[in-house]
Amino acid sequence: MGAALTLAAGAGAAQDRTETLADIRQDLTVLWVEVQKLNRELSTTGGVGAQLQGASVLERVDLLEQEVQRLTALTEELGFQIQAVVKDGTNRVGDLEFRLCELEAECDLGALGDTPSLGGVEVTSVPQAAPDDGVGPQLAVGEQADFDAAMAALDAGNHSEAARLFEAHVQTYPGGPLTQAAQFHRAEALDALGDTAEAARGFLEAFSQNPGSEQAPEALLRLGENLGDLGQTQDACVTLGEVSVRFPGTAAAGSADAARRGLGCS
Repeated sequence: MGAALTLAAGAGAAQDRTETLADIRQDLTVLWVEVQKLNRELSTTGGVGAQLQGASVLERVDLLEQEVQRLTALTEELGFQIQAVVKDGTNRVGDLEFRLCELEAECDLGALGDTPSLGGVEVTSVPQAAPDDGVGPQLAVGEQADFDAAMAALDAGNHSEAARLFEAHVQTYPGGPLTQAAQFHRAEALDALGDTAEAARGFLEAFSQNPGSEQAPEALLRLGENLGDLGQTQDACVTLGEVSVRFPGTAAAGSADAARRGLGCS
């Protein structure tokens, strides 16, 4: 009788272990599906959201601004989703480790420690924008010196060297406090070299980087003037008209009105 009870107890324990391991395998399958969903979130669909063809210069600028805002909001949304999946997945892995340890006779539950987060990424809240303290971006080491060297070349009339130095500055310090000015002065140097088309692109880039800056009115004015020089009268009239709309009462607005009259804009 005792032997029968022992065998029955052993069979019951084996059955419980089989059921528990089956449950764990099922949980692992569910977890794998969740990880695959996260992986798909990080894969491109191959589509392009912004449609910028066939629009005027200013319309393309507005569309680019809208697309940046859309992508920023989407990035924040996906960031929350990814953080949620990583946190939930990490918790599930920790639970599975605990349950497996319970099934192993020699496993020490106290030695398990914290479960590393999925992908080795620490689970934190989505970074929030820092409060605006009015200081703005700080200069990088050597940024001011490189800018001054490019300005010296421009002031000396060495426009080819100035264009090269300003282009190098933009590439070296993207998003720096002097980058918009470097783009503007590079376009000035190109304009002086007679490369009107490339100068127009440079003024557009300078304006687009920060349409609300002190440099923006002059950049938009020079863009309109270049478009007129290139024979794109309709775009030039629209662009020059936008200077007065966006920056009324400025010197650039007065120059833009004069340029519009010179082009015969309606």
